Amino acid sequence: MPRRWLARWSTLAVLAAAVALVGGSAPAAAAPEAPAPLATGWYLALGDSLAAGYQPGQGEDRDGGYVGQVLADVQETSPKTKLVNLSCPGATTATLLSGGGSCAYDEGTQLAQAEEFLHAHAKYTRLVTLDVGANDVAHCASGLVLDYACVGAGLTAVATNLPAILERLRAAAGPGVQIVVLNYYNPFLAAWLAGPSGQQLAQTSTVLQSILNGSIAGAAGASAADLADVAAAFDSTNWTLVATSSWGTIPTNVAHVCAWTWMCVRQDIHANDAGYAVLAAAVAARLPH
Repeated sequence: MPRRWLARWSTLAVLAAAVALVGGSAPAAAAPEAPAPLATGWYLALGDSLAAGYQPGQGEDRDGGYVGQVLADVQETSPKTKLVNLSCPGATTATLLSGGGSCAYDEGTQLAQAEEFLHAHAKYTRLVTLDVGANDVAHCASGLVLDYACVGAGLTAVATNLPAILERLRAAAGPGVQIVVLNYYNPFLAAWLAGPSGQQLAQTSTVLQSILNGSIAGAAGASAADLADVAAAFDSTNWTLVATSSWGTIPTNVAHVCAWTWMCVRQDIHANDAGYAVLAAAVAARLPH
């Protein structure tokens, strides 16, 4: 599997309505009470290149991807909600927590920037979403070979760093802000198309995906965050054979990765428009209705 298959994973002050009471010894009518203006709500998006809406040949779309569709869902009940997207392509749990990577933030790290925003705006923040962790392990594949020591180190980093990230986000947001954490689909299922050795890699990768997503679920639960089950939406463990027009008869999970990401046509792990819609639906399923 070529290395280019790896992931490359941005106040309003709320005006209180003043009620003027006219006092004095003489009777006076109270001034009419103006309705309080509706506060602008916020949706804070955090994570890697998926949150940035990246697609090969098109670049980033920070107002699109799954984040743009989630914003539209939130606006159905909170129409004044605005998006703040602090995601960074290539982000890992380590860079989100401690800095480095390809993005610069005034507060030093993506997490510190998010905390600064939440300290100022938590009262009117409707939603925080986060996807991070895949880049901790994605670079461990070379061709059809996995570096298991690298994978182990990456999985350990996620299991250590993600709970710390979510603990700080929850502390900054407070208990009333919904945080939704996305788990991951498995792009390396596309290796199935390479024949027997690729099929072995595809099957092995599902075990590693399960470990990664298990760490994500555990960290989400510990911080009272909701889990958007992208892996289930992609039928990641469904090996039932299905007929496809482009790839012949292949397992269902492989067919979804081929249809919803760029892996089978451009050897790029990122979701296409259809895939981003699946991610958005997984988040929407966790939103109040």
